[in-house]
Amino acid sequence: MFDPDDLATIREGREEWEAETYGPTVDRFGEREDPFETDTGGQEVDALYTPADVADLDYEEDLGFPGEEPYTRGVYSTMYRGRLWTMRQYAGMGTATETNERFNYLMDEGQTGLSMAFDLPTQMGYDSDAGMAAGEVGKAGVAIDSLRDMETVFDGIPLDEVSTSMTINAPASVLLAMYIAIGDQQGVPREELRGTIQNDVLKEYIARNTYIYPPEPSMRIITDIFEYCAAEVPNFNTISISGYHIREAGSTAAQEIAFTLADGIEYVEAAQEAGLDVDEFAPQLSFFFASYNNILEEVAKFRAARRMWQSIMTERFDAEKPASRQLKFHTQTAGSTLTAQQIENNVVRVAYQALAAVLGGTQSLHTNGKDEALSLPTEQSVRTALRTQQILAHESGAADTIDPLGGSYYVESLTDEVEAEAREILEAIDSRGGMRQAIESGWVQREIQDVAYERQEAIESGERIIVGVNEYTVEEDAQDADIEEVPEEQERNQIERLESVKAERDDEAVEAALAALHDAAEGDENLMPSLVDAVKTYATTGEICDVLRDVFGEYQPGAAM
Repeated sequence: MFDPDDLATIREGREEWEAETYGPTVDRFGEREDPFETDTGGQEVDALYTPADVADLDYEEDLGFPGEEPYTRGVYSTMYRGRLWTMRQYAGMGTATETNERFNYLMDEGQTGLSMAFDLPTQMGYDSDAGMAAGEVGKAGVAIDSLRDMETVFDGIPLDEVSTSMTINAPASVLLAMYIAIGDQQGVPREELRGTIQNDVLKEYIARNTYIYPPEPSMRIITDIFEYCAAEVPNFNTISISGYHIREAGSTAAQEIAFTLADGIEYVEAAQEAGLDVDEFAPQLSFFFASYNNILEEVAKFRAARRMWQSIMTERFDAEKPASRQLKFHTQTAGSTLTAQQIENNVVRVAYQALAAVLGGTQSLHTNGKDEALSLPTEQSVRTALRTQQILAHESGAADTIDPLGGSYYVESLTDEVEAEAREILEAIDSRGGMRQAIESGWVQREIQDVAYERQEAIESGERIIVGVNEYTVEEDAQDADIEEVPEEQERNQIERLESVKAERDDEAVEAALAALHDAAEGDENLMPSLVDAVKTYATTGEICDVLRDVFGEYQPGAAM
């Protein structure tokens, strides 16, 4: 990018600056840290970056233009100049009625997409009246026992006008079937349904543990969804391959993208083994990343991830469609960085994290409420979180030009460094036989745990400052916090609603639909048509998942994958 003579002059000038200006000042006064490192400690940060640090950068090969390969500078040609990112606030209150009210509130306040959180029993494929659900109904999100609950959630919300993201994994096929059924009820053509299901079970074995079935049948369900949606629901993203939970478990930025892309490779390979053409399903793949406090490291991470996925889809899978090679992603600000102490500080953390996501080119964004370290967010904190995005979009200027940090000597150098480290991790995964084998052996989990342990040690020793926690602390009255509480009677009321659905439905139709699903699971036909038929009879989430448990079994930690 620069003339060799110019680079030589720059290098000489830097050496002179270090010897005559910078060095003597450091010798006299020192610096705050030695060395400076990125937030996750993966890369050492130099005092100054110059064109010499990006001397090997080839603009067309390594950067290109927005909307053109290798997509480092963005997957769309106009990015936010044409259309802002989708503001998708995560919401799922204890009951379907409360969730519907929150969705309508957020849309009235200017939210442009819905994002649905489910309670733990729903995530694990249990109904609210199951023994395993006791004490957890509606606590971490909305309880969805049957299509009746989904009807309530989306009452008055036209599915042809909104995009809905559902954070659900092991039972993702069931919740997707319910969403399709709601669209059918509303008369919305299936090709007009838009949204995303997380549907990323490999990440569950690594970081969250809300799995149900063993990996092999889980991968079958996922590839059935790929095939079905490519034909029936072509504008719905069939998976959100999630680095978010990997990062929240303690990984570095480079590990986050390496492990996430390695999961993506596994899904593509599984789909191909099932006989699917890569260009038929790959355009519906999407990704989900975290955004942390170190703004420039996060920007570099997002840019490196786009470039890597383009290379992976081109070189490993011979994808021909540009859409198959584009990494499109949702971002959520980092929940694990939120503190129970001085919760007002979380507003600032979330704003910086949101800025990093936008500067990095995200397609949609959720900003956390300041009180999420304590409880589900209150209506007021949700509004502040949404306003954070709106101020960023309309007042900051960050959305007015494409990839505004592109060309920064530091950002370009850091992008290369993050990518290089992530590629080393991918090579290590390949040497272990791929991501499933690396997870099965516990290697991936140990790599994350080691980083998380080191980070916690640094916090406890005071080496890493967390404002308001181990430095700049104040005495606080915990009772001053306005906390969203889940009423104790909520669980009882949800169970009564479930009993009402079971009393009103056609039991013979339910039994026939569940039997057909059982036969489909024992055979090799696509499961999705049987699932859509089953939910339309008001078969419950737990009943459907129990049928699949009966055929596929349940995954036990430590069992072969």
